[in-house]
Amino acid sequence: MATLSAYNKKHKVTVVGSGNWGSAIAKIVAENTKEHPDLFEEGVQMWVYEEELTVPATSKHYDSGSKFSTQPHKLTRLINHFHENVKYLPGIALPSNLTANPSLEESVHDSTILVFNLPHQFIGGLCDQMKDHILPYARGVSCIKGVSVDSEDVRLFSEIIGEKLGIYCGALSGANIANEVAQEKFSETTVAYDPPPMDSRNPSQNPTPKAGTPRGTTPASSQLDLTSINEHKDTRGKTSKIKLIVPPADLPPTDHNLLKTLFHRPYFHVQVVSDVAGVSLGGALKNIVAIAAGFVAGLGWGDNAKAAVMRVGLLEMVKFGRTFFANSVSAGTFTEESAGVADLITSCSGGRNYRCAKMSVERNISIEEVEREELNGQMLQGLSTAKEVYGFLKARGKEDEFPLLVGTY
Repeated sequence: MATLSAYNKKHKVTVVGSGNWGSAIAKIVAENTKEHPDLFEEGVQMWVYEEELTVPATSKHYDSGSKFSTQPHKLTRLINHFHENVKYLPGIALPSNLTANPSLEESVHDSTILVFNLPHQFIGGLCDQMKDHILPYARGVSCIKGVSVDSEDVRLFSEIIGEKLGIYCGALSGANIANEVAQEKFSETTVAYDPPPMDSRNPSQNPTPKAGTPRGTTPASSQLDLTSINEHKDTRGKTSKIKLIVPPADLPPTDHNLLKTLFHRPYFHVQVVSDVAGVSLGGALKNIVAIAAGFVAGLGWGDNAKAAVMRVGLLEMVKFGRTFFANSVSAGTFTEESAGVADLITSCSGGRNYRCAKMSVERNISIEEVEREELNGQMLQGLSTAKEVYGFLKARGKEDEFPLLVGTY
């Protein structure tokens, strides 16, 4: 329910990406901006990679007499006309305050919160394209699962985005199958966001929210005025290369409570933590464990053996995080949050990494062959992650410390 706010400005939100998961997240965000007009502008922009198509014959919108069903149209026009992403999220009604926009530059213009949800290989190019068109004090949340790994380093997609754009960016991850979330079947997620110190404000100098406005005991409600500080620590505990710009004092602080308000729905429960590295690693490493669980299932070793793989995998996920991100990772992120153990359970029960690994054993073919046959050109994230993590651990002589992560490759 909306409440009056002492802040003169409102957050404008853009979702960068419009695939299956991107459209589901955009639906959630648009529902919440409409319900909280004291904090957010109602309208939400969703950047769409433009393509042309006709309404599929399987769609409820198909009409043999309609030009939308007989002639190709821009995907953005179809989304905005039918309020449905007929290609990537068919059958799900999208809020009327969500607008599909083919122009990346226009969609991010004047937005204070950017939600990223796109294939990781496009991060660099899209950030280069938008960096001169965003507000310098914008903040971001990456819904892109996984991390970037090579023999030299492990990098979080959220920090890659932040460095490219010169902003702070958190992460969202959890046991979230996009179609189930879009259908409003109950699920949980974890938002990781460690508010930079310059986003904190002294209530005696800046607007104080009126009673009832969502606020809490986060750094934003501290008694210290840290807005003169433009440095913050990265997930390795080092001073970040990014020199952040302080948001306007009359804009509601982007803190844990604001982000919970933006993403939480009755069917999509949100827990907000500060452990960005732990949440990001959970979304990546669980895919390796899921492949191992799939191999075990395909061999017919039973549920006990699969449970053992999951237990060992979870322990190695925790150890990996605490070994390479010791300054920020909490074991509880893996053992207590949706981004950890819950996502691991879902992935090892029916996720595509698990299913393809199981089929590879059952059919006596390589998992790469299953990938080609079953995924219509899409790639298994677990395969590339397993290879990259193996190379990273081998370069440090730590193969023996992570037998499941290494052995899966």
